[in-house]
Amino acid sequence: MRHHFTRREVLQAAAALGSARLARAQDDPVFTTDVKVVNVLATVRNKKGTLVGDLNQDEFSLFEDGRQQTIRYFARESDLPLTLGLMIDTSASQRRVLDAERGASLRFLDQVVREKVDKVFIMQFDTNVQLRQVLTSSVGKLDDALSYVDSESNNQLRAQGGGQTLLYDAVVEASNKQMAKLTGRKALIILSDGVDFGSTSTLTDAVEAAERADTLIYSILYSDPGAYGFGGGGEGARALERMSNESGGGFYEVSKKQPVDQIFAILEEELRNQYSLGYVSDKPVAVSEFRTIRLTTKQKGLAVQARHQYWARR
Repeated sequence: MRHHFTRREVLQAAAALGSARLARAQDDPVFTTDVKVVNVLATVRNKKGTLVGDLNQDEFSLFEDGRQQTIRYFARESDLPLTLGLMIDTSASQRRVLDAERGASLRFLDQVVREKVDKVFIMQFDTNVQLRQVLTSSVGKLDDALSYVDSESNNQLRAQGGGQTLLYDAVVEASNKQMAKLTGRKALIILSDGVDFGSTSTLTDAVEAAERADTLIYSILYSDPGAYGFGGGGEGARALERMSNESGGGFYEVSKKQPVDQIFAILEEELRNQYSLGYVSDKPVAVSEFRTIRLTTKQKGLAVQARHQYWARR
């Protein structure tokens, strides 16, 4: 015989079901959009400079403003998508090395970029900052764009009353307009002698823009010794090194012993042997600010390359 439920019985059953659901929800962990995960990309080398890619999560220690944090997420980043910004100095001081830079850049991209997985944009900077190629996975499009990357002509320089090198402005623009809106592994690769002339942004502005965008900077110092005369242009190396070290990337210098193709090969290996760590700060964000990060390994004799601070956004 079929039982007909009264209105009161239906309401009681609904209330019981709601209570049961609420009890289960209280037992389950809840993640909301208010939980901000801080991501840290890291590279580890031994005393010989060889990459170490077999460490586990419990072999790392991570500190924020001196307080140890709990590492909640951990992965080895050999296969995850990669977003790169190739930034080429096309000022007059780079004219004689530009052909070598273009060729090495193309060979590097051909090796690194995986169709429909990784993406790259190309930007050049001299008196102006120009986006030559928007983000793409097509090596063909990147090849075409590289062919248009060139220095200013003498006529252009005369018309402008001389040339400039807007390195810091270019890093700020790439970070704010290209990288800030993206997630995942992100890096800028800068080919330059490091000398900035004419930027409205400062070196500190450039570093902080990259850090706000969670973007590593890999700098390749490629200078023409004759461009500045004897002893000229030396401050560029210090600027590139600071941008790379503080953002968590790497600094390289082209030389006879280490040509640009060899540096790109090292860089490719490094990008494929990163660790990704994530944590949620134990200190709520009351005001937007930079907070320091220190990542170490418990194993002695290893050097960790990671960013020094992050932007805690309220």
